[in-house]
Amino acid sequence: MAEAAAFQGTGPSPARRWLRRTLTVAVGAPLLAGLLQSPSPAQAAEETPVSRTVDVSIDTLTPSAPVEGDTVTVTGTLTNRGKRTITDATVNLRVGPRMDSRSEIDQVAGRKGFRSDSDPQALDSPEIKVPRLAVGVSQDFRISVPVAELDLDDEGGVYQLGVSLSGQTSDARWDRVLGIERTFLPYQPEPTAKRTQLTYLWPLISSAHISADTASDDQQTPVFQDDELVEELRPGGRLDQMVTLGKDLPVTWVIDPDLLASVDAMARGYRVKDGTGHTAGTEANRKLAERWLGELEKAVQGRKVVALPFADPDIASLAHRGKAVPGSLGHLQSATALAASTVETILHVQPSTDFAWPVEGAVDPSIMAVATSAGARKVIARSDSIQDDDLSYTPTAARPIGGGATAVVSDAELSTAFQGDMVRAETSTLAVQEFLAQTLAITLEQPQDRRSVVVAPQRQPSVSQAQAMAAAVRGLGAKRWTEPLDLVAAAAAKPDPEASTRVPRASQYPKKLRDSELPVDAFRDMKTTGDELDDFEVILSKPERVVPPVVTAINREMSTSWRGRVSEAAIYRVDVEDVLQRLTKSVVLVDKSDLTLSGRSATIPVTVQNKLLQDVEGLVLRLTSSNGTRLKVDGDTSADLPITVRAGHSQSVKFPASANANGQVSMTAQLYTVDGTPYGSRMTFSVKVSEMTPTVMLVIAGGVLLLVLAGVRMYSQRKRLAARAAEAEAEAEAEAEADTPAEDEAEVGTEGGTEAPGDSPAGSATAGGAGQPSDPDPDTGSESGDPSGPGEKVDR
Repeated sequence: MAEAAAFQGTGPSPARRWLRRTLTVAVGAPLLAGLLQSPSPAQAAEETPVSRTVDVSIDTLTPSAPVEGDTVTVTGTLTNRGKRTITDATVNLRVGPRMDSRSEIDQVAGRKGFRSDSDPQALDSPEIKVPRLAVGVSQDFRISVPVAELDLDDEGGVYQLGVSLSGQTSDARWDRVLGIERTFLPYQPEPTAKRTQLTYLWPLISSAHISADTASDDQQTPVFQDDELVEELRPGGRLDQMVTLGKDLPVTWVIDPDLLASVDAMARGYRVKDGTGHTAGTEANRKLAERWLGELEKAVQGRKVVALPFADPDIASLAHRGKAVPGSLGHLQSATALAASTVETILHVQPSTDFAWPVEGAVDPSIMAVATSAGARKVIARSDSIQDDDLSYTPTAARPIGGGATAVVSDAELSTAFQGDMVRAETSTLAVQEFLAQTLAITLEQPQDRRSVVVAPQRQPSVSQAQAMAAAVRGLGAKRWTEPLDLVAAAAAKPDPEASTRVPRASQYPKKLRDSELPVDAFRDMKTTGDELDDFEVILSKPERVVPPVVTAINREMSTSWRGRVSEAAIYRVDVEDVLQRLTKSVVLVDKSDLTLSGRSATIPVTVQNKLLQDVEGLVLRLTSSNGTRLKVDGDTSADLPITVRAGHSQSVKFPASANANGQVSMTAQLYTVDGTPYGSRMTFSVKVSEMTPTVMLVIAGGVLLLVLAGVRMYSQRKRLAARAAEAEAEAEAEAEADTPAEDEAEVGTEGGTEAPGDSPAGSATAGGAGQPSDPDPDTGSESGDPSGPGEKVDR
């Protein structure tokens, strides 16, 4: 009947439904409460938020790797981050069981709050009482315990060491863990049978500081972009600390030769850009650089030194972006060739130059190909790039990858152990302890085998990071589970046959790293500058004054240090190009005004100016006529003449020209190198041709003839007039002699008579100085001293 009722869509009565609901609530409420109040095992293991009420920091742990008979001392600070005062608290040590793997270390390092399932019980002794800890108040602590009381395994191992504070608050009057901090205690009382060979790279790398410019003195004093390098060299500065700390450590020095060249330039005297010019660096800074180089030279003597290619080029950017631009790989080859000589000259040690170090050890086939193309047969990779997923232990670093190349795979965890902010004592201490614990765990993974592990830290560690790195390396000084090995020997170590040798595909390259690479335009800028330098070099009598500074500046444009500094990198490239163009534009054609050619033939001068401090040679000047029919240059449309110009001088070249017709002709002058490459900008000017035709010449000749005939006629007339005047004068004198007795008559006749035209004596005509009426007019005056018209006149 019930089934029939249900099928027909009828339900239980309202009274029955009410009874069912009541029973459900009565039975289900306790169950629900139990579910809410009784967590599952997984839930019970979760961190309790209250355990973060107090911030417990471990500032020091000494010794960092204790042995039997030592006393472990931990110091730190307790800070109440909660909202209520803490009372009746105690500080205890918690030493956990031995850890069996590196992954377990990673799990413990990632925990924050207290976990009852994994955190060990607190030691009864020692114990520090904290009666009261107010909100926001900090209190230091110091707690010590002999190693014998820690119940550590005689065979050694890695142990969790925790410091916890347990107490009460006003809203919860029972003891519970209110704060905890964990670290690691590597304990190896006796040296292991097989110690891990550990190679720690100690990088001396900085960013680019020297520009392409130099002073005009004989020493070609380099000009720095800025004076920031000084701050790194000062006592306590980053580079100063790297040398001070590294000189006492068993590390492999990995050096960028550009850094050495930059500091050496400072030590010899340098200049710094200041607005549009540059000023001399101070003597104090010069001595600072000199001191640093001296300390470094002493530190590396007898030690293994690896020299990166000059300026530490970004191999990944070159492989992914630069290969698309012809000639880019040539810059890497020149940087590699320059590395050894720079280090040998400055530090007087012979470095190894067959290593390449891509950014963060990330590789793919194209990076490997580019790295080895410049002679680097060993590439420093990292284990998060070339991964060994199938191995339960850490294999030897050296991996043959074919073609005679070796990938030296550094350990990713150890290499990144000190990349964070190491300024706080707590952060540094925890990082050092975890580093030591990881190295001991590596040794204990395969205690019967000797393996080689490489640590490749960040390229430019800060001061605090370098200090933490040094503390970690010193912690391994007892050589109980590791022993130092230089990088060259590590690369030559016998590889593990089980280790991966597969280079990851290009698609596996980290996107974050790819996005920070140098753009293709950067390599195009390098090519443009390089091509201009090639064209400029061939005309210089002293190319060594120009080529090396610009070539090294181009190498600096590829530096890995530009990652994350896009605008600074672009500004540096523009500056290098500007310096080179300023030099190339110092050899120019002098602008000409328009010319006028008023004959059949003439010479056209073109002037080249050299503002450089050296002679230029190997140039060819070509003058081209736009209308060879109207005006030819040396019998053709164009003519070439070689030219050499002394330093600071100008030189004119005269081209023979011949005109055939009147009119305007456009002329183009262009300099070329001996191989036919145009040099500089071309210069254009106009020549106005005024040709002398045969008719014009006849007219001019006729006019000249008439002038000559007129002159002859005038000369004849003047001779006849002079003869007549002489004859008249003679007759007058004769008559005067004859008339001397009749003097009175002569006087009367003179006073009262009237002279007739033409009758006056010749003598009276000359006395007045009027001259003869047939004499030609005098010249109109001297030639004008005013300048000629606006057009030049060509040489005739």
